Amino acid sequence: MTNAARHAQTHNCAVHLQAEDTRLTLSIFDDGRGVEPKGRTGVGFHSMRERAEELGGKLTIESGAKGGTRVTALLPLLAESETEST
Repeated sequence: MTNAARHAQTHNCAVHLQAEDTRLTLSIFDDGRGVEPKGRTGVGFHSMRERAEELGGKLTIESGAKGGTRVTALLPLLAESETEST
């Protein structure tokens, strides 16, 4: 959220967290200037994508037609039996 305020000239930012049976979805929305559709993403986006993939998940970055950005991380949840064996 700090990067959204610093780089996207955003005034509002919202976080949505949803846990389902096997997946956790974390979405962050802002009303800033958005990102270029085919432009380079910065180190922050690259780092977030790598961390999501290390956890077996996926990160998507989308811009709205009138600006704003949505960053969504889809992360797998471990079953209780999986956490006990690690």
